[in-house]
Amino acid sequence: MAPYFIKNLLPRRGNTDNSGIVPAMASLTWVQWAQFWSGWLAWTCDALDFFSVSLTVSALETQFGKSSQSVTTAITLTLLFRSVGAVIFGILSDRFGRKWPLVINLIICCVLELGTGFVNTFSQFLAVRSLFGIAMGGIWGLSSSNALENLPVELRGLASGVLQQGYAVGYLLAAVINLTIVAHHGWRTLFYFGACFSFFAAVVRSLVPESEFFIRAKELEKERGASTASKTKVFIHETKEMLKIHWKLCIYAVILMTGFNFLSHGSQDLYPTYLETTKGFSSHDATIATIIGNCGAIAGGAIAGWGSQYIGRRLTIIICVLLLTLPCTLVAFIPLWILPSSFSALSAGAFWIQFGVQGAWGVIPIQLAEMSPPAFRATFPGVAYQLGNMVSSASAQIEATAGAHIKTTIIKNGTPEVVNDYATVQGILIGVVAAYVVITTIVGPENHAAHFEKHKAAFEEGGGHDDVIMDDDRNDRPASIREVGEEKAFSV
Repeated sequence: MAPYFIKNLLPRRGNTDNSGIVPAMASLTWVQWAQFWSGWLAWTCDALDFFSVSLTVSALETQFGKSSQSVTTAITLTLLFRSVGAVIFGILSDRFGRKWPLVINLIICCVLELGTGFVNTFSQFLAVRSLFGIAMGGIWGLSSSNALENLPVELRGLASGVLQQGYAVGYLLAAVINLTIVAHHGWRTLFYFGACFSFFAAVVRSLVPESEFFIRAKELEKERGASTASKTKVFIHETKEMLKIHWKLCIYAVILMTGFNFLSHGSQDLYPTYLETTKGFSSHDATIATIIGNCGAIAGGAIAGWGSQYIGRRLTIIICVLLLTLPCTLVAFIPLWILPSSFSALSAGAFWIQFGVQGAWGVIPIQLAEMSPPAFRATFPGVAYQLGNMVSSASAQIEATAGAHIKTTIIKNGTPEVVNDYATVQGILIGVVAAYVVITTIVGPENHAAHFEKHKAAFEEGGGHDDVIMDDDRNDRPASIREVGEEKAFSV
């Protein structure tokens, strides 16, 4: 028999829809596919712009005459202001729907990305990146709810992993553009490309129908004669009720996401700088290693998301994080990430460290969606995620500052050179954070395979109490969700 704590992490019997992944995928309509991929695309575009700063730290130092510690202030400010955007756009999405709040959010991102490419002073750069943090803060919660809530329960684990790795794909795209175009045309082109991608994502989402969940809820409220003002009043009331009931869950989610954001940003934001400074790599080789690392992230996220459908969300997270730190040469990824000096070994370390980190992250979209109050699936996960980002916002600066005080010697062009030891700093940080994430995950809740789409919306009475839609509510209307169909979806 498995130990109690392992059994406690496994999905509860009778609440696992994991046997029909292939049939469920075959049953998807093109609208469901489009809703998922439009959410994925939005998150990918968001990551592309965010990591554009990480990849161009050296160029920005030269442009503005600042140190790496000063330049990473922009990363800190972006992360710091993301919680503001999560609140604003999360509320708009839970109140008015998934479609147009996300479209507006993406257009704002596009404008600010374009603005980043036109700044002339460091103060302007910091100001634009701060505003971008607000816009970026809304994307994840809206993308996650948009992508997952219309899929069958059987597919949500796999979909969660693929969705979250839009983050790695965005980083990979930024690295490829940096490698092929920025070297010849300057760092500003990276942000111009980001603006184009965000505009494209906004156009795509504008062409995809609204979520069936909101079509159903809006139709039901319309039949009951509810006005916009009355629905807003109900929304405010239900939000207060949700906070009264779930305030402990809200605090736990922020604590959990603080650890996850330290894990992610601590292993990624300063990675190119670490390779160039501590390992003596060229900018070209550092970018190639970054691309390899993101391939590991994509693989880890998809595999872990799929696996979580079978063995549960928390157990999958714990396994992925333990892969980073277990004292076995086959699976201890942190030493492989920081100890070697050769390109091949460090690239392998980059692949496997991101396989573990982003494998754990691949479970987070569905874990937060299933954990959250069902009527607030955009606001709750988004705000928890971004408040965790806010707490961990100084991770890059912490590493840059600590690295400036811890030195090591490398041989560069045949000459010994004293450099900042980012390897030691990142290894210690990720090791400590990994232990924190494992403990926090073990003590937390799990609502594996939850049918959150069967609950009321936030603007319906009872939404804050997690009320389920009753059969008589469904029968109040002449057509069910399935009978609304794709043609009706286009009219909403």
